Amino acid sequence: MRHRKDHRKLSRTASHRRAVLRNLVTALFQYERIETTVEKAKEARRLAERLITFAKRGDLAARRHVARFVMRPAVTAKLFATIAPWYEERHGGYTRIVRIGRRLGDGGETGYLELVKSAEQKEKERKDRIASAEAREKALKGGEKKREKKAAEKGEEGGGEEKPRRGGRRREEGSPAGPAKKRTRTGVKTG
Repeated sequence: MRHRKDHRKLSRTASHRRAVLRNLVTALFQYERIETTVEKAKEARRLAERLITFAKRGDLAARRHVARFVMRPAVTAKLFATIAPWYEERHGGYTRIVRIGRRLGDGGETGYLELVKSAEQKEKERKDRIASAEAREKALKGGEKKREKKAAEKGEEGGGEEKPRRGGRRREEGSPAGPAKKRTRTGVKTG
């Protein structure tokens, strides 16, 4: 009978199991979504929700309790400063497990363990992603203009000659490119 045996052993020793769960919980708070097996996700969820409840308290004892378990001080700071305020009005249910199918290698059932977010948070993150993509695109266009400007200046000063590329054979402008080298397999051929 399994009376009072309330956790999954995950086929590991106690120290290994604790280390795995600490790493999973730390990664969950750092990346806000992790992919793992469903069994590990169920165990990590129990611990993550307890730590979020401690972080909601926000006092020094709670901070020390969480810091003993979470592997990185920066992640502990993120938990207290960013993640805990998301759930001020919520009593439990801070995480969810989304099943995504079986792994090809060993057939283990996998899923995402993620922090639950409100609609406002999702909309804000979407706007931030769009803004960063636009800034990156603008920076790329600015870089292209600089290159064109430099090429125009070089053309006026240097007479328009390009330096030959390092390595490889030099070919003349009119000649076609040679066939690509074929990579062959090495090893013993059998019948």
